Amino acid sequence: MPRDMRPLDVLRLYPEHDYTLPGAIASRLSRRGDRPFLMFGERRWSWRDFADAAASLAGALGARGIAAGDRVAIVERNSDSHVVLVAALARLRAIMVPSNPDFGVDELAYVLGHAEPKAVVAGREVVGTVCQALAKADGGAGARPAPILAGNGEGGDGRVTLFDLIEEGARAPAPDPAAAQPDDTLVIIYTSGTTGFPKGVMHSQRNFLLAGEAFVQRVHLTPDDRAMILLPFYHMNALFYSLAGTVAAGASMVVVPRFSASTFWQTAADSGATEVNIIEAVGTILAARPRSEYRAGHRLRAVYGVRENVAETFKSEFGINDLLGGYGMTEIPGVTCNPLGVARRAGSMGPVGRHPDPARQWARCRVVGEDGRDVADNEVGELWVQTPIVMQGYLRDPEQTRAAFENGWFKTGDLVRRDEDGWFYFVSRRTDIIRRRGENIAGAELDRVIGAHPDVLEAAAIAVPAELGEDEILVAVVTRDGRELAPRDIAAWCRERLSPAKVPRFVVFLDALPHTPTHKVAKNALRGDASLRERAADLAPAHGQPQS
Repeated sequence: MPRDMRPLDVLRLYPEHDYTLPGAIASRLSRRGDRPFLMFGERRWSWRDFADAAASLAGALGARGIAAGDRVAIVERNSDSHVVLVAALARLRAIMVPSNPDFGVDELAYVLGHAEPKAVVAGREVVGTVCQALAKADGGAGARPAPILAGNGEGGDGRVTLFDLIEEGARAPAPDPAAAQPDDTLVIIYTSGTTGFPKGVMHSQRNFLLAGEAFVQRVHLTPDDRAMILLPFYHMNALFYSLAGTVAAGASMVVVPRFSASTFWQTAADSGATEVNIIEAVGTILAARPRSEYRAGHRLRAVYGVRENVAETFKSEFGINDLLGGYGMTEIPGVTCNPLGVARRAGSMGPVGRHPDPARQWARCRVVGEDGRDVADNEVGELWVQTPIVMQGYLRDPEQTRAAFENGWFKTGDLVRRDEDGWFYFVSRRTDIIRRRGENIAGAELDRVIGAHPDVLEAAAIAVPAELGEDEILVAVVTRDGRELAPRDIAAWCRERLSPAKVPRFVVFLDALPHTPTHKVAKNALRGDASLRERAADLAPAHGQPQS
């Protein structure tokens, strides 16, 4: 098919559907049939194979008591199990709850205790943790379901695998796919929980499919594209962009268990992937890796999630020109995006995105000041959003759901500015503001500026108490490949690029920064480490301040 095919024409290749996942799969199946849909390891699924397996699994799960509204958790690394499970549950009007396989017992016990799944699908390597978490969530009463092994299909300990269930369901009638409704909750995704307990964000089947159609517009997916999915399926990006976009375009995907820097390019070349979604940390790591790992024969044409600090490397050294980025949250995926084929603006997360069909109303954004009124262009305020793919709410938390909205607008908690052309620029999370010498300083700005130093791999700025009140700035820095930097080198770099109030007082070098499950720097962990200030170099004399 032509590479320059319009996104709306891609959607019009297929019969209209009812915005349920079973309906969308049937629509694409009618045109794609035996064409490739999913690759995972040695397993290959055509669209027909996949649709049949999802129907069979739905039948088997239904026979075991999974019904409309029930929740089924899955705790494992990326696999084809996630994809067939969510499709099967959609037919049953049930809900998938993906969870991080790297969670410890306490973390997992909270999620399972809060979600109260009727069954748990667990990868072999995490069965022990899942069993302990279930017991802890249940207070030792033993009433929780035993996990069902999944992933690579290897059973054990008397537990059945999803692939056993697919075979079992093939011998029984499958549930009627027409029973599914567009507003049925499809997935519950737990936020990373950097503050307080994580919240379970609920999204409908309609939201999932609309997000996928918007992703077709974003990266111009066609049926000939193949998405490489390496971000985790417990993350909005992998589910609502890569997976949903593949379904919407009638394309294909290769699922990778987890990101591996050393094998990234070989996997891309071997799989024939044409598009991949990454996050900032992945781009930074790939740009720093030995070029001996790079494979010039790859077919990647587009990468979503590349930041400015590595964009030139991806273009000039990796040969990928379509580099995109945008803004969204678990609660409101796909709000803004740098348009394909339009010159990027440094530091911008793009204008408001759109659906392939211009007749469809899409997201609206406001930048709101402390008084609740819209601020002028190029002034900083909180981003408020209305979008057709807003969450249905937080599971079992009506108070937090109400607090997230103001007169129908979702309050993101992110400080942004909008230029006169409608392009948005991220400034900081409200919780990432450092109050110093009467000024509000965005930690994210310091992270970006210091992270652009050629010898810095990653940096994170946090507030620490000042002797005379307000805050001082401490920056934790990880250097590239063990390169030597002095604290005053960091201060000098900042002094050349920032106002004096933004130059950090404390600098500490670390081997690595802590990260959340979604690979963002866990600043709460840094703030909670009292030893950082003790270990940091104090540059106060350079600022004319007292030595602490």
